[in-house]
Amino acid sequence: MDQLICHLLGDYVLQTDWMARTKISSLFAAIVHALVYTLPFTLITGFSWALAVIFSTHVLIDRYRLAGHIMRIKQWPWGRRTPCPPPPEMHTILLIVIDNTVHLTINYLSIKYLG
Repeated sequence: MDQLICHLLGDYVLQTDWMARTKISSLFAAIVHALVYTLPFTLITGFSWALAVIFSTHVLIDRYRLAGHIMRIKQWPWGRRTPCPPPPEMHTILLIVIDNTVHLTINYLSIKYLG
């Protein structure tokens, strides 16, 4: 539960509009966001290698939109058009779920094995 709270604080509560808008186009913004994101984790891990992994992977995942690439791989070549396409917001919801799942998995493994 501690890890989930840290994730939610770092990725949603502490993230500014500027970070959210520019972290994809600017490495500097992605680094600033990842630093802010990592701060709550210091409360549960202290300063450890887990923080370095959480920080660095967060930069890469957010800057390069890893969730979008996972969605494309997941659908190719099996994705077929259906007679009733999903609502447009479904794509956004799935991106958010995949992004959070990747972050939470990496955070868990980092803290378990390095924290």
